[in-house]
Amino acid sequence: MTTPVFLSHDLDGPELTLGGPEGRHAAAVRRLRAGERVDLTDGAGAVAECVVRETLKDALRLDVLSRYDVEAPRPRLVVVQGLPKGDRGELAVEMMTEAGVDVIVPWSAARSITQWKGDKVAKALGRWRSTAREAGKQARRFHLPEVAEPASTGQVERLLSEAALGLVLHEESAEPLSGVALPAGGDIVVVVGPEGGVSEEELARFMAAKAAPVLLGSTVLRTSTAGVAAAAVLLSRTGRW
Repeated sequence: MTTPVFLSHDLDGPELTLGGPEGRHAAAVRRLRAGERVDLTDGAGAVAECVVRETLKDALRLDVLSRYDVEAPRPRLVVVQGLPKGDRGELAVEMMTEAGVDVIVPWSAARSITQWKGDKVAKALGRWRSTAREAGKQARRFHLPEVAEPASTGQVERLLSEAALGLVLHEESAEPLSGVALPAGGDIVVVVGPEGGVSEEELARFMAAKAAPVLLGSTVLRTSTAGVAAAAVLLSRTGRW
């Protein structure tokens, strides 16, 4: 069975106590018992391999077996996700996290049916971040993805202009994603449009920011699945898979 992963910012010392929500989940939901293995991570690459010494009502007492640091993968993959409707945003975040996307940027595109405004922003962003955190643990990721603050089209332009490679998924492009030359380092930024796609004005602005429109395939994918499909192509081609 795969060793479960829990988040903790305290990884120092030969003995650790996993408390709070993570400890309650481990003790009461996962029902981990003495002698079982767990890994703790701070989500930024530090890992403590542990064994359960004692299970409390809502916490675990752990003995540390070893510690190590995992380097952040390169090149870094950033996906700008046009806001989809309903719960498809969380689905997109979950799948992209499991695949290995490093940064997910919510984008209020011109054709986004859903718009985050007022109180909606904090709630929706909280759901995306919670989804990324849980999916990252399930996938045994020791570098959890960053879910950035919502970006405007102008902010997406800046991301693309500063990237080692900027790409926009577009169904009318003649250049396949699978044939694009990839950088060895830096950021690869991929823009995924909402249900209505990227508008002509947005595409023109992104191309002016040196992004290339690319074709993902011969079929039309939902916005919630296009990001993970693009990530799979890019991660395999960079050697990260």
